[in-house]
Amino acid sequence: MKWLIASDIHGSEYWCRRLLEALENEKADRIILLGDLLYHGPRNDLPRDYNPKAVIAMLNGLRDKILAVRGNCEAEVDQMVLSFPVMADYALMPLNTDPNSIIFITHGHTFNQQNLPPLKDGDILLHGHTHIAACISHEAGEGKPAYTYLNPGSVSIPKSGQRHSYMTYDGSRFLWKDIETGEQYLQFMI
Repeated sequence: MKWLIASDIHGSEYWCRRLLEALENEKADRIILLGDLLYHGPRNDLPRDYNPKAVIAMLNGLRDKILAVRGNCEAEVDQMVLSFPVMADYALMPLNTDPNSIIFITHGHTFNQQNLPPLKDGDILLHGHTHIAACISHEAGEGKPAYTYLNPGSVSIPKSGQRHSYMTYDGSRFLWKDIETGEQYLQFMI
C-alpha cells in the first residue's frame, strides 16, 4: 500500500501535471487530496498556468484512485464538474501500525491545531490549507490528547519560502518530497 498525499492545487494545470507525474513515479495506489483543487481563492495570486478546466480533466481521469476532502475554496459547482466526491469535510483512515488509532484527514480550515476534531492519544491530524509543510508531535495536556499534526504543504502556492511539495505514506512512514526534484526532505515514522 502506498498513498500520495497532496493539497492546494488551486487550479494550476502546470502543478497538477507535475503532481500526476509524481504519482506515476511513486507508483502510488491512491492519491489523497486535501482540498482547494480548482479555485485559487481571494487571498492567493493566480498560480502558474491557472486552468481549472484542464485540472478537472486530469483529475477526473484518476477518479478511481482519488480520495478527496473539501477545502475552503470548494463549492457545489466544483462537485458538478468533478467525477469523484469532494464535499466531505473529513475522512477517517485507520493507522496500519495501530488499529486503535486513526488518521483524521481534512483540509484544515475548520479542524486544525487550534480547533481539534475528536482525537485520541496516538491519532494523526492530517491537513493542508496553510501551504506550509509540517510535522509536529503534541504531548497530551490540558484535556488534549497526544497527537501528531502532519501537513504536506502546497502543490502550487507554497508559502513562507517552502517548496512545492507532496507526501507519501506506505503504512509505516510519511515522507515529504519536493515536487520538482523528487527529493525527500522530511520523514515521520509511525
